[in-house]
Amino acid sequence: MSANCIIMAKKKRTFISFDWALKHLLREKANHDVLEGFISTVLGTGIKIHRLLESKGNKNDANAKSNRVDLLAENKNGDLLLIEVQGEAEFAYFQRMLFGASKLVTEYIDSGENYEHVKRVYSINIVYFDLGQGEDCVYEGKTEFRGLTKHDLLQLSPFQKQTFKAEAVSDLYPRYVILKVNDFNRWSRDSLDQWLYFLATTDIPEDADAPGLREAREKLDRMRMGRDEGVLYDRYLMDRAILRNQMTTARGEGYLDGVNQGMTEGLEKGMAQGMAQGRAEERMETARKMKADGMPAELIAKYTGLTVEDINSL
Repeated sequence: MSANCIIMAKKKRTFISFDWALKHLLREKANHDVLEGFISTVLGTGIKIHRLLESKGNKNDANAKSNRVDLLAENKNGDLLLIEVQGEAEFAYFQRMLFGASKLVTEYIDSGENYEHVKRVYSINIVYFDLGQGEDCVYEGKTEFRGLTKHDLLQLSPFQKQTFKAEAVSDLYPRYVILKVNDFNRWSRDSLDQWLYFLATTDIPEDADAPGLREAREKLDRMRMGRDEGVLYDRYLMDRAILRNQMTTARGEGYLDGVNQGMTEGLEKGMAQGMAQGRAEERMETARKMKADGMPAELIAKYTGLTVEDINSL
């Protein structure tokens, strides 16, 4: 067998999805280099995580059915870094971004402190649906003030720059980044493109060299999981796929189109069909993966709800 044949015969490595990693792996200090690489690439500046903070979703929640994940960190300058992953469509997501950043501003200033101590907030949002209307995959939002008559940009005074350690007024306000990654499939030498590709496909090619992705190739390798953790991960993927299937089916049955006429009937019908079809398909797919990993049919049946006969026939 030639060397090329040997390479082709090697089993393709699979990697853990970023949303699962945010919940379970990247909270560990030893894995912060992956998280730092991702944030630094998105923001275009080097970021060093000082510590993780508690937010509503910043907990290792055993309920894996949630299709939303968030993680809150603080860098060495005291800035707050909020990462949110949203897997299902939410038409008011722009307002939720505003609410999340505003809530952090008010939560992390002590009563009686001067306003100069308001923390800078970076809101990084990974969305797996078509948010708004736009052709790009990455969008940035920041606050600027322009004159209505002379159209000049309002600047900080030299004293304010020195006091606040900022160069522009926009540096004092939350900065938003939206990554629309659902259909991204382009691999390139650009670091941001490489991260978008991983977020969309859960694949990290051999030549990945973006900050954090090189470390992710080792730390997010699916084969590093123990059997019990692997079972939980497969169940998480199954639940996430079912939730997406429910939303797709509900929309297809007229849920979104029928909002103004009354959405209850369309939603219930779509959800019921999505549950039945999605759960059956995803259970079978999860069972195949478990069986390929050598798990006993009885244990697979316990976690998937399939019969031993169904599993043996796969």
